[in-house]
Amino acid sequence: MSALEHVARRMMWWKTPGEALANRRRLLAQTMAYGALADVQVMLAEYGQEAFLGTLLDAPPGVFDIRSWRYWHLYFRLPVPPLPARRLEAKHPETKQG
Repeated sequence: MSALEHVARRMMWWKTPGEALANRRRLLAQTMAYGALADVQVMLAEYGQEAFLGTLLDAPPGVFDIRSWRYWHLYFRLPVPPLPARRLEAKHPETKQG
């Protein structure tokens, strides 16, 4: 198993490494939020800082905690916006939102 597959397996344990690698945005977000330094180094070597920045700017809701969110914004010298929020949408037209 390659170092990249090993990180994919650790960061998204509920998927196969191949499935995790297929969802790069989520895998990078998981690594940015929960990865050890060695995990981050493997992913940076493979995908580069631009991919990390792109993931941060289009972060999936519910992955980052406030500490990692702030860290990566400071790393890229960006202002720290609120965490991405999950949006609940009605699945049935008769369900009212209010």
